[in-house]
Amino acid sequence: MTDRRWTVAVVGATGAVGREMLRMLEERSFPVSRVRALASPRSVGRRLPFAGGEVEVEVLSEAAFEGVDIALFSAGGARSLEFARSAVQAGAVVIDNSSAWRMDPEVPLVVPEVNEDALDAHRGIIANPNCSTIQMVLPLKALGDAFGLRRVIVSTYQSASGAGQGGIDELFAGVEAHRSGEALPSEVFARPLAFDCLPQIGDFLDTGYTSEEQKMLEETRKILSMPELPSSATCVRVPVARGHLESVTVDLERRATAAEAREVLSSFPGIVVMDRPGEMVYPVARDCVGRTETFVGRIREDNALPGTLHFWVVSDNLLKGAAWNAVQIAESLVARDRVSVPRG
Repeated sequence: MTDRRWTVAVVGATGAVGREMLRMLEERSFPVSRVRALASPRSVGRRLPFAGGEVEVEVLSEAAFEGVDIALFSAGGARSLEFARSAVQAGAVVIDNSSAWRMDPEVPLVVPEVNEDALDAHRGIIANPNCSTIQMVLPLKALGDAFGLRRVIVSTYQSASGAGQGGIDELFAGVEAHRSGEALPSEVFARPLAFDCLPQIGDFLDTGYTSEEQKMLEETRKILSMPELPSSATCVRVPVARGHLESVTVDLERRATAAEAREVLSSFPGIVVMDRPGEMVYPVARDCVGRTETFVGRIREDNALPGTLHFWVVSDNLLKGAAWNAVQIAESLVARDRVSVPRG
């Protein structure tokens, strides 16, 4: 990184991901000259901890981006569509955590370990992928580079925090309601989540897939620059507070043993292999909370199909799946001298 220091705005600073963005900026000693916390009018005046002190929440508005170099957005797609271009016009590079810009052909969709070079083509807005996509593309990139990819099938087990703080609150409220014999709440989720699993994340499409499943397909193809990659997803919400889990099946171009796959995955940046199932060493959600790595285990060859592997992927969806990936992008922009908005 250069010696320059930057003014960074966190949009949606009071939310679950926004708070983690502030924490990541602090833990990484990101070279900030000033941090600005932006949120809705109802949060104005709140004070959030940062670097041994506090930052006061300001109202999100077009004028709030004056003098900002990097704007980390985590306030939902509607707010991103409303304010991202204003931030860019004010001179800020936007790193957006919503789905608003991900499939825009002019907006890079970036996981730094996988496609950092895409940052060089940004025009002021950079998209953070879906949390479930981010953790999956790391092992896909590693295995694809080594053996080639023919097809990907994934089943996700996504935590309540994927729906924000409201999702966590509803899960815990459901547990308490169950204990007291009351009706379980289902305002955030389509059906009560406590003590159940819901095979629906997002809206159902005419194809029978959900919007979350479609996002995974489209985003994976874009990040890996494989527009025709055959893939399919089933996305399930599970009663876990934090941490997403995935069961992934890949058909490879060249056959690989489980041992070869472990070696390739172990050497890939950002991946930690935990794969001694006989000793009950495999990743679970509680292993990843507060960790920035992506954990892979249960690596095994298919019993009947040569060239097919199965594995298990776990990551903290609020960190690598959101806040940490966004701050990583900011670090990459600084390292590549791309903290500027192209003009003309």
